[in-house]
Amino acid sequence: MIIGVPGEIKDKEFRVGIVPAGVQALVSAGHTVVVEEGAGLGSGLADEEYRAAGAVLAPSAEEVWTRAELVMKVKEPLPAEYPLLRENLIIFTFLHLAPLAELTEVLLAKGVIGVAYETVQLDNGFLPLLAPMSQVAGRMAIQQGARFLEKEAGGRGVLLPGVPGVPPGHVTILGSGTVAVNAAQMAVGLGAETTMLGRNLPRLAELDQLFRGRLTTMVSSRHNIEAELARADVVVGAVLVPGGRAPRLISREMLTIMRKGSVIVDVAIDQGGCAETSRPTTHSAPVYEVEGILHYCVANMPGAVPCTATMALTNATLPYALAMADQGLEAAAGRDPALARGLTVYRGRLVNRLVAEAQQRPWQPLTF
Repeated sequence: MIIGVPGEIKDKEFRVGIVPAGVQALVSAGHTVVVEEGAGLGSGLADEEYRAAGAVLAPSAEEVWTRAELVMKVKEPLPAEYPLLRENLIIFTFLHLAPLAELTEVLLAKGVIGVAYETVQLDNGFLPLLAPMSQVAGRMAIQQGARFLEKEAGGRGVLLPGVPGVPPGHVTILGSGTVAVNAAQMAVGLGAETTMLGRNLPRLAELDQLFRGRLTTMVSSRHNIEAELARADVVVGAVLVPGGRAPRLISREMLTIMRKGSVIVDVAIDQGGCAETSRPTTHSAPVYEVEGILHYCVANMPGAVPCTATMALTNATLPYALAMADQGLEAAAGRDPALARGLTVYRGRLVNRLVAEAQQRPWQPLTF
């Protein structure tokens, strides 16, 4: 199979779809990997490293897309890439289609086969391709929250860990999954007073033991969320419905009970965001203010730490790319239910129920 790796064009997206070691594994298995020249530079990966691993270097993204049978990317196709899409092309990337009706329409019209990293799911519910980026984003959420909490950046002017004689700041985390746990590790490690709200009581009990009393856990309810918002300096939105739209937990009205200059870091923005006032931002313009509350809603947070994120992503995606290349998509998905769950659009059909519900579209169960 011919695997194409174009450069990413999203604002300040420095990750790349695969590292040279991954290229070497695919080439050793008998496949051709075409990489756009310069695609890895943002992640500190030179063209020479890809060439040494066996990749074919292409001078343009158009050549990569044209030659490829399977395209490995990081982020969803942007409008400038729509003309490069074609029937039966397999795209293996983060799609996050629930809030992206236009992209969904384009993928369906073009007859593309879309395998979404974020919906590849094991039988136990674990999301193996989303997990590494969730770990990165969860840890970054506290870094960014602390940064924009500084007065110079527009925040309240609070130091999250506090100092002797001055209490620490307060971090509220909505959700109890991978993003939430990694955010909690960072917040607790900094010394911030930290509360996590979730709906899964056994999970909260598990985390209570894991953090040995350094993390306060609460059941997620409107009453508890409002109580936490009233005292939070940083709120991390970390709720997830795999493939579906994130639930709206923070209304615009709730912002009025928050302290001016506090920060919402909405990691759920890829799936529409968990605050009514959230809208996607970029690394170039990461924050905006509503009702005196700073909103950080960068949709590709891990793109800021590409040397770490690209390696972590390839570690997770490579086995699935090898399976599709070796066996063909249909055979690989037929053998692996987790991979089959990653299929979102298939030859003109929407095959993910949660995306369909979010966009009020018809859908069909996956059949080959």
